[in-house]
Amino acid sequence: MRHASSVRVPTPNGSRYLQQLCKHWAHNLTVEYTPEAGSVVFPHNARGADWPGDATLTLQARPDALDCRLDTSSAEHLAALKGALERHLDRFAFREVPLSYPWQDEPV
Repeated sequence: MRHASSVRVPTPNGSRYLQQLCKHWAHNLTVEYTPEAGSVVFPHNARGADWPGDATLTLQARPDALDCRLDTSSAEHLAALKGALERHLDRFAFREVPLSYPWQDEPV
């Protein structure tokens, strides 16, 4: 069973944060990105985890926001990756903190 959620994070620096996130995670995850769009695959067993399946983060930079979508293997996996994304993004966007994360979970 898949679980998904999307968020539009208001920021004028969406492209910058997209690239910073992707460069950061490219050190140990499968990442593809341009200044406008990116994707990150979180393996089911990353950092000792044992999720039912892999997860994917899809990013899209807008002039006034960064769109993020998580597709995961369980509700717990989704919650964990939401937190990880928010912590990393807040770290990169320290001048703008607190950012807003109005997540929209999709029906299962």
